[in-house]
Amino acid sequence: MSLSILFSYILLGLTLAAPIGPVNSARLDKGIKNGFWHAYIVGFGSMVADGLFMLMVYIGMVNFLEIPFIQVFLWLFGGFILIYTGIESIKGSNSITLDSLRGRDSLFKCFITGLIMSATSPLSILFWLGIYGSILAKTASENGTGMLLVYSSMIFLGLIIWDVIVAALTSSFRRFLNLTTLRMISIISGITLLLFGAYFAYQGIDSLF
Repeated sequence: MSLSILFSYILLGLTLAAPIGPVNSARLDKGIKNGFWHAYIVGFGSMVADGLFMLMVYIGMVNFLEIPFIQVFLWLFGGFILIYTGIESIKGSNSITLDSLRGRDSLFKCFITGLIMSATSPLSILFWLGIYGSILAKTASENGTGMLLVYSSMIFLGLIIWDVIVAALTSSFRRFLNLTTLRMISIISGITLLLFGAYFAYQGIDSLF
């Protein structure tokens, strides 16, 4: 097992975590408003869900997520969560003050936000089932099953590194931003979440009928 192979799996984890989506939008929003730990905890909640998806693929529970009723439920519930969070972000933009930003959201609330957003996102589920499932199949065929856990751990390490990087960047940028910019970021983040939520809801309704 070479270091280059391990590094490639860490890089894969970074790549999987990097695309801008609901979780990253929420992570940026919480981090800029509240600081490092709030952004990190949103990502940590998301990583817990990602870890569950990886485990489900690992132990062969993929078929459970292929049930049409489960797919429709995830689309609709995920859409509801995103729309609700987006509305809250937009409504809360008017009440933002520089003195009350830090700690405005509890760490537990940030954790639940990341966990639910990732756990109820069909895009995230399909992403992990498609990408990670194919990686497991390829790795098993080329190197046997003995190293699957090690390579999976390297992918997860990539997710952790990304979470730390984003949390550090958002908390660093925060000190240079004024109140107007913070409110604009909150509104933009809310609109982004609304758009994702509307897309999820549309897919759920379309699948239902």
